[in-house]
Amino acid sequence: MLDRKARSFYSLTVEIDHLTVPVSDYERSRRFYEEVLAPLGFTTLLDWHDKRRAYLGVPPQASSLWLVESAITGTIDIALAASNADAVDAFHAAATAAGARTLHDPGVRPEHSNRYYAARVLDPAGNSIEAVHRTCASETRAAA
Repeated sequence: MLDRKARSFYSLTVEIDHLTVPVSDYERSRRFYEEVLAPLGFTTLLDWHDKRRAYLGVPPQASSLWLVESAITGTIDIALAASNADAVDAFHAAATAAGARTLHDPGVRPEHSNRYYAARVLDPAGNSIEAVHRTCASETRAAA
């Protein structure tokens, strides 16, 4: 049996086609996510304006994050992989510049693992978005 910290670094490959994020304001949220997720390689792949939806992804892959205008928001907690700690920092900088509320500044999250470098913010609809880079021991940064 793995303890909590060991489990946080242990991961099987999981295939998820997409995540749907309910947002209260389609236009504002689309702009927010375009800015905030750019450091992680995401871009809008389909902007379905008349249906109040935007599909984002990392080209050349299919869209994986769908923004859908909804009356029910603030219910999602997403952690997205970052290629390195600098991408986590850039995600956080873009998020705060776009008006996100910081829940956790960029840094090592020892409650998960000493190799878990992440930043967590709230989007305009109250959804929790985290960028995380699981480092190797030689690249672990001190907490910010």
